[in-house]
Amino acid sequence: MKKFMAIYTGTPETREKKWGALDEKQRKEREHAGMKAWFEWGTKHQKSIVDQGGPLGKTKRVAPEGVSDIRNYMAGYTVVEAESHEAAARMFEKHPHFTIFPGESVEIMEVLPIPKQ
Repeated sequence: MKKFMAIYTGTPETREKKWGALDEKQRKEREHAGMKAWFEWGTKHQKSIVDQGGPLGKTKRVAPEGVSDIRNYMAGYTVVEAESHEAAARMFEKHPHFTIFPGESVEIMEVLPIPKQ
C-alpha cells in the first residue's frame, strides 16, 4: 500500500459565498450535518486512514530571509493508504469538506519514501 496526504483547501471568498448568506441557526445546522457526514466518511474509510489529521491554523514561513506570517488555502489534512493515487483520490469524491462545508477541494499527493544514503 502507498501512503497519500490529502490537503483540504478553501478560500475566504468561497466561505463567504457558501456560508455568508446563512443565518446563525442555518450555519449551526449545516455544521452539525457536516460533522455527522465527515464522521460517517471516516468510518467508511477507517481501514485506509493512517492519520485522521485535523484542521490547520495560521501559517509561518521560514526562509533564508527569516520568519514571516503568510496566508495559504490549506484548511486541514488527512493521511490515507491506498493501492494507487487514483484509488486514494476516489475516497474523497463527494467529501463533506466541499459538499456541506464551504471548502473548495481536496488535493491528494503521494507521500514518497525518503531516499537512502
